[in-house]
Amino acid sequence: MPRSIAHQTVDELGGPGSVLARQRADHIELDRLLHELDGTTGTAQEAVLSRVDRLVFSHAFAEETVLWPVVRRVLPDGDALTLRIEKEHQEVNELVSALEADGPDDPRRPGRLARLVEVLREDVRDEEDELFPRLQAAVGVEELRRLGRRWELMRRLSPTRPHPTVSRRPLGNALSGLPLSLLDRTRDLVDAGVRRAPEQLVPVGKAVSTGLAGLAGLVERAPLSRRGDRPPTSR
Repeated sequence: MPRSIAHQTVDELGGPGSVLARQRADHIELDRLLHELDGTTGTAQEAVLSRVDRLVFSHAFAEETVLWPVVRRVLPDGDALTLRIEKEHQEVNELVSALEADGPDDPRRPGRLARLVEVLREDVRDEEDELFPRLQAAVGVEELRRLGRRWELMRRLSPTRPHPTVSRRPLGNALSGLPLSLLDRTRDLVDAGVRRAPEQLVPVGKAVSTGLAGLAGLVERAPLSRRGDRPPTSR
């Protein structure tokens, strides 16, 4: 069994530009945020969750768009490997959507938060201990660096919010990515402004954020956004 990328040096991973090094750096930041999340409540918890969302969803969308097609091409069981991780990504989308929809006072919130942390940690272990070492063994260092550049570009253009009905595979994810990213990132700016705005402007900001969420919902549910999804992750 190839060695987990968690225990390799940056040079062994192909250098700082390698997709493996970039992925591990995100995983380290996620671990830090999950530790920060533990024990928080109220607005502090919402603030940390927002940072988790921005990291996790752009990271996963870039994986599904750039990396998983390569894994399915170069590994004989790549389809099964990526499908397992896509199911984890789908559950994260559904958990975060439920947390947002039901609010901080819902009695199911502690259980959902605990499950969210559990699934995120499972996803990291599946990638670092199995999928990425096998990808590392199947492609050369230059390919890992090329994938790193493509993944980083896609991550910067990817959605930052949960979209559970969008396909986890091409063609749907590729078609929906840019419009959802624009809407999500605009909404992130609006929500950040609401947190700093005078009280009399808060209702306006919240109305704008709700409108953007509605537009994102229309994009998410469009037939083209759902093309390519598999039954275990389709909604």
